[in-house]
Amino acid sequence: MLDLSFSPYTGRRCPKGLNGYEFIRPMPIGPYFADFACREANLVVEVDGSQHAHDTRDAHRDETMNRNGWSVIRVWHIDVLQQRKQVLDTIVAVLDGRLDSKTIALGLKFLPAHSNEDHL
Repeated sequence: MLDLSFSPYTGRRCPKGLNGYEFIRPMPIGPYFADFACREANLVVEVDGSQHAHDTRDAHRDETMNRNGWSVIRVWHIDVLQQRKQVLDTIVAVLDGRLDSKTIALGLKFLPAHSNEDHL
């Protein structure tokens, strides 16, 4: 069952807050701080405001996290507020391995950690 108490604004830890996965916020990864990170799944969740719409620094940040073995999912802050269940369902899909390839869609960007195939 999806625990909808998981929120970007509920504090530093969301213990077993999303289908049994623990998220830490913020979490240092290299020179950056991830909005949320699940160590167990090596998943970073970034919640972006409109200032990130065309921010080229985000691509560099994502690439750095990918090289360090982290998958990165970016969602819009407005979607967290207005479409919370869909956002959480998408994060659960990533955690469960149902979304496992690079995906860029309206309101969503998912970059799995680098595999050998990425460098062919």
